[in-house]
Amino acid sequence: MTAEQPIVEMRGIAKRYGGVQALSDAGIAIYKGEVHALVGDNAAGKSTLIKILSGAVAKDAGTITFDGREVEIGSPRAAKSLGIETVYQDLALADNLDVPANIFLGRELTHRGPLRFFMDVGRMEEEARRLLGRLKINMPSVRLKVRSMSGGQRQSVAIARSVYFNASVIILDEPTAALGVEETRKVYELIHEMRAQGLAVLMICHNMNHVFENADRITVMKTGRIVGSRKTVETSQEEILRMIVTGS
Repeated sequence: MTAEQPIVEMRGIAKRYGGVQALSDAGIAIYKGEVHALVGDNAAGKSTLIKILSGAVAKDAGTITFDGREVEIGSPRAAKSLGIETVYQDLALADNLDVPANIFLGRELTHRGPLRFFMDVGRMEEEARRLLGRLKINMPSVRLKVRSMSGGQRQSVAIARSVYFNASVIILDEPTAALGVEETRKVYELIHEMRAQGLAVLMICHNMNHVFENADRITVMKTGRIVGSRKTVETSQEEILRMIVTGS
């Protein structure tokens, strides 16, 4: 794969819910080592597009290529097997469990040999610490229960979980919604670290200041179609807002 070829490309994506055309000929190109912001008003089709990419919703038409080859993503498991991980707003964390248990939830590590049917708690803790260190996430203790964490810490755990299993594309749905200024800064530091490690990050975001401060590329959607895509350094907030409002 050349540096200019996207890791993921969606073309001609269509989706209808009954009498509502949610997506019409939509598409997006996502590159490694880049933060890509998907923006638009409510009901623009952003959530439907990322749900199709994450395997949660089936497309009616269109193609998806991953690493240069056409693929079918018929389920979240299929997306994960390709290395596409999604962190939704609800984070899907278990409040009563600690960091390692949440990172490996449903994919627990087990002992080797005769004890292979039993969870290897020590190895999960070790792997969790290594992962947090790699992503430069500061956590008082990996044994901290999610219920006692701040919003930013919870988001960091959810993102760390998505990265661990050989992910190459991370989809983030409003990653800093309801977070304070300092917590937001820390989450974007984590996003920058993922970009530095060569991951592709696609995020839905409504805050234009955050988009222009953190994204390398911006794609605008309106009424189920793609209005346009711009490199952040080659556009302005005024142009992006005009595209969101007028669809042109």
